Amino acid sequence: MSLKDRITEDMKTAMRAKDAPRLLTIRGLLAAMKQREVDERIVLDDAAVVAIIDKLVKQRKDSIAQFAAGARQDLVDKETAELHVLEGYLPQRLGADAIAAEVAVIVAQTGASGPSDMGKVMAAAKARFAGRADMAAVSAAVKAALAR
Repeated sequence: MSLKDRITEDMKTAMRAKDAPRLLTIRGLLAAMKQREVDERIVLDDAAVVAIIDKLVKQRKDSIAQFAAGARQDLVDKETAELHVLEGYLPQRLGADAIAAEVAVIVAQTGASGPSDMGKVMAAAKARFAGRADMAAVSAAVKAALAR
């Protein structure tokens, strides 16, 4: 079963269970997926769906930070609940050690030698880590590897 099919089935389950917050989050995700399919006239594969979910997760994290700064705990709770639903569709995230090890391999493969090669390494890392790691953590690992 593809990730897209699983999300659709989860929407049906949430409808049957009358789980309104989960249903709202899943419908938003499906709307974002459909919008991309219509805009680009493509059928999304699992990698593209993970990229969309990643984008929505990042938006939720940014919103949580903003709402926390504005002392809006009700909105922080709402966004946190949505974040947990979305993260359930992402593959298992890599830890810091695994990211550092893979970044070292990418640096060796690209022949990068200093901070000026950051863009080249990040382009390769973005393809390799898509959906499997937080890109902020990857960026920090690349900076550390290139600083040596």
